[in-house]
Amino acid sequence: MPAYLIANIEVIDAAAFDRYRAQVAPLIARFGGRYLVRGGVVTDVEGAPGLKRLVILEFDSMPALRAFYDSPEYAPLIALRQRATNSNVALVEGYVPPA
Repeated sequence: MPAYLIANIEVIDAAAFDRYRAQVAPLIARFGGRYLVRGGVVTDVEGAPGLKRLVILEFDSMPALRAFYDSPEYAPLIALRQRATNSNVALVEGYVPPA
């Protein structure tokens, strides 16, 4: 079952965030993840979800996503992202329709 990392990010230090982005993309790929959404325009149509820069990553499974998120390689990048942004991050199990 696929799994998703969903992040709502407000960049507060653009230079540091650029360093994070340059380093995290190859790491995501190395762990088998891929971007589904990477920034872009957000258009609110109902309510006020407060989305700033939305990022959605897809992995083949929750164990694959946890291997990325909990890896020693990602730990310093989490710290860099936390210094460069105000962010909310969730790990979400996907859905596979019945066959």
